Amino acid sequence: MDDIVLRAMQKWPSVPQVFGWLRLDRRGQWLVKNASGGHERIRNTALVEFINRNYDRDERGRWFFQNGPQRVFVALDYTPWVCRLDDRADALVTHTGRTMGPLELLLLDEAGAMLVVAQPGVAVIDDRDLAALMERLGAENASSAGIESVLERPLVGLFGRPVPLAGIRAEDVPGRFAFDPRPVPPAGMPECS
Repeated sequence: MDDIVLRAMQKWPSVPQVFGWLRLDRRGQWLVKNASGGHERIRNTALVEFINRNYDRDERGRWFFQNGPQRVFVALDYTPWVCRLDDRADALVTHTGRTMGPLELLLLDEAGAMLVVAQPGVAVIDDRDLAALMERLGAENASSAGIESVLERPLVGLFGRPVPLAGIRAEDVPGRFAFDPRPVPPAGMPECS
């Protein structure tokens, strides 16, 4: 977290929290609530980088952006992390620019989304990289048949090492990996005060 953020938290410890205003989509893009109640993509590069550096989780598995002294909870479209394939480094990189650690587990859900488990946590693969990753796993394509052929193997090779592979239901992901995809304010407290 940025030093300026840590100092602001010490100076103003009781700033109200914000819920329902910031969202992370399945492609790792930050979205902010607009005047019509929908969400629009944040396009300001400096702001996106600031959010990325100050993105964390609390003890209850709620992910947030620490905006100075104010904690802005994030609604997650799927997982707390979203990864892209970095062919130059033969690795996966999170939406915040962090390189994922050694892969511990690959998961495929019922809709064909691929998730990885590694440091810093569970991440969904950006759908734009799914075909390239399926090819690396030996699938002929990212179709249902290609996914089924990959799921028949308990271990697959990726980035030069064997990785266990399993199926998972999307609805089970938050519970299994201990995160809250839709943090809400305590009863009687507004989304933003």
